[in-house]
Amino acid sequence: MIIDGKAISERIKFSLREEISPPEADQPLAGKKKIRLAVIKVGNNPVTGKYLEVKRKFAEQIGVDVRIYEVPKDISNNKLREKISDVVHIPENTGVIIQLPLPEGINMQYILDAITPEKDPDVLSSKGWGKFATGKSKILPPVVGAVKMIFDENKIEIKGKNIIVVGAGRLVGKPVAAWLINEGATLSVIDENTLNPSNYTLDADIIISGVGKPKIIKPDMVKDGIIAIDCGTSESSGQVTGDIDPAIAEKASLFAPVPGGVGPITIAILFKNLIELAK
Repeated sequence: MIIDGKAISERIKFSLREEISPPEADQPLAGKKKIRLAVIKVGNNPVTGKYLEVKRKFAEQIGVDVRIYEVPKDISNNKLREKISDVVHIPENTGVIIQLPLPEGINMQYILDAITPEKDPDVLSSKGWGKFATGKSKILPPVVGAVKMIFDENKIEIKGKNIIVVGAGRLVGKPVAAWLINEGATLSVIDENTLNPSNYTLDADIIISGVGKPKIIKPDMVKDGIIAIDCGTSESSGQVTGDIDPAIAEKASLFAPVPGGVGPITIAILFKNLIELAK
């Protein structure tokens, strides 16, 4: 079965639109104040602009305002952090995100830490991450929320399964691994330093990958019936592609591909988080 992330995203979109402004309500969810997502955009990266446009369109369709704050790519770390702090303290901004990736020379975590947990729908600040990692957060990082939704909708039980997380990055591998551990799962994390990765992947019941390198997981590296969740995105020959070779679909019992799998759900979960913070 191949996961249709767009269909799941549309269902979430409908639910959020109803929650924000039900037809019978006199006032929207947040009372008289409209929910607003503030986006910090550093420089003029065309790929960044493409992702931002998808978020803006989703927001418009559910009734959320998006305010974009553009800053030059040569801004210093301290000036950028000051700018973000100013944006965070604007009362009308319900949540604040920084459109990644950031230009070279920017200390990403230092910048992300300017966002307070109360306005951090991406759960990327150190304080937001700390609450999530210790099970005290009301929201999940969007990619984790997307993986959880796929598992829940398909009644995938993770306890007792042999789970491999490929990549230990801050955006996918670490948060997914932390969530799985909190859920009582048994897992291994492999990365570029792992010798003979096939020794791990061939025994896996579930593989979740977030490396961002095209087709590094081949069909001969997995067993029949694998559950494969691709969270890695990169460009190959001008096309967006994932970590997992699409040919794995022939062996998988469940496959979330790139594009069209986890990605659309992740955006929907971002706005689900934003509405939760608005409450």
